[in-house]
Amino acid sequence: MAEEQQEQRKENRPPREGRGAQGGPPRGAGPRGDRPGGDRPGGDRPGGDRGDRGDRGDRRGFERGRPEGPPEIELEKLIGDSLYLDNQAHAIVSRMRDMDSGTKSQLRRLYSAVRRAVRAPESERQHEFVMLRARFAYTIARHGLRSLDQIEKLLLQVTRRNDSRGYERFKDLFEAIVAYNE
Repeated sequence: MAEEQQEQRKENRPPREGRGAQGGPPRGAGPRGDRPGGDRPGGDRPGGDRGDRGDRGDRRGFERGRPEGPPEIELEKLIGDSLYLDNQAHAIVSRMRDMDSGTKSQLRRLYSAVRRAVRAPESERQHEFVMLRARFAYTIARHGLRSLDQIEKLLLQVTRRNDSRGYERFKDLFEAIVAYNE
């Protein structure tokens, strides 16, 4: 019933300027309408339904010289420079707002896991951070938090280095991210 009401509202709406009655471009003015066979998936072109894409591969952005994502966070700079930490936290939060629909509670949950890992006894700390990385990977994949990929890479660096200052700085960075995201 709700769908019927929505359809009626669409039908009663006047067409937008420069568009046809259905809200799309006027017939014959779009990218397919003025070509022969434009209404059929394969058209008159050899190659049919675009299944034959040639040898482009999946990394089109890389071929054009564009970086695939934001630059990596440098662990040494993070440990030595508080301003760098602050700037990275701001950059991550702005990317989160642009890219993701992650909730504040998800971030806080991850932050409390980071705090627990930092408080773990030194003999178990590296293992806790390895497991934390697995949890990050799951959360990023499950909720589509692509802006946290950079943090996951940094977490790998911190875990490999196995240094208490690195762990503390990672916690500080995550604390700043949570704070700036409020």
